[in-house]
Amino acid sequence: MVSALRQAIIPILAVFTALVLGAVLIWMSGASGVEAYRGLFEGMLGSWRALIETCVSATPYILTGLSVALAFRCGLFNIGAEGQFYMGALGSAIVGYAVRELPAWIHLPLALAAGAVSGAIWGAIPGFLKARLGAHEVINTIMMNYIAVKLVDYLVKNVLRDPTASIDRTPYVLPTAQLPQLLGQGYRLHAGFLIALGAVVLLYGLLFKTTIGFEIRTVGANPNAARYAGVNVAWSFLLTMSIAGALAGLAGAGEVLGLNHNLPAAFSTGYGFDAIAVALLAKSSPLGIIPSAFLWGGLRNGAGLMQVRTGISIDLINIVQALVIMFIAADQIVRWIYRIKPRVKTEIVFTRGWGK
Repeated sequence: MVSALRQAIIPILAVFTALVLGAVLIWMSGASGVEAYRGLFEGMLGSWRALIETCVSATPYILTGLSVALAFRCGLFNIGAEGQFYMGALGSAIVGYAVRELPAWIHLPLALAAGAVSGAIWGAIPGFLKARLGAHEVINTIMMNYIAVKLVDYLVKNVLRDPTASIDRTPYVLPTAQLPQLLGQGYRLHAGFLIALGAVVLLYGLLFKTTIGFEIRTVGANPNAARYAGVNVAWSFLLTMSIAGALAGLAGAGEVLGLNHNLPAAFSTGYGFDAIAVALLAKSSPLGIIPSAFLWGGLRNGAGLMQVRTGISIDLINIVQALVIMFIAADQIVRWIYRIKPRVKTEIVFTRGWGK
């Protein structure tokens, strides 16, 4: 418990410092920082409905954050969660509306599996290129994002488009493929939230309770030592990126099967890119992903009310998020401000892929 608190102190102070600087920016703009943050807090947690909406916003952040965090654990930088998110949404949408006459207990798992497999394939491609050819995973995942976004956009507009719709979107998924709502009519929270929490538990078990997880963490700490010890480093790269892609694909499937019930053109709002910040804030800890995703989801959910209350730009939340990332990435600044002694380096290597 003491060790966990020590690891959490820097992220907590980073968030606090970013909020303080955000308040200064609000004051410089002529608005009240107290009123702005009151609106932000009420939009995040101020009512039962606000709390539920924060959970809804946090759900894709949990899964995409896990995707990036797992890659970090293996010394890889998965910037492709956005593309994997898109492909997962595409796979689940197609199975959700095109496969018919199946009972819900078969159709829904099949649609979820289609999303996970689609994301896994999209993640496995840069994983394979890294493992076999040494190709840079950062560049490959970025390029795969562009391919996924444009491919999905083309298919939705020209191949899968519902001819009866007034906008570019696929047909609605069948009721047998829709994720059930957890709180009934009037609330958007769906079973994907439980799937996301279950994924946290499963990934924690994989990383810290299995041989495969030990090998992944060993490769992330020192691939040369892992190879000398008999670990198949190339297989670890491929497996890690495949699982990471499956997690991001599940996030996309949840948006389609639980919220939209169709796949519109250009539907994503950057969950895959924000996931990098979520994983950094959580220090790549599967359990830490939950509060980190809730913070990001809460900021996203509360920004609108903050803008209504004070009239300041909603972009201020993006500035606060950027400050959090900066203080997490350059934690020596936080240590210097609060006079915290340097800590011994941990095994997590965030950017091994940059120089290898």
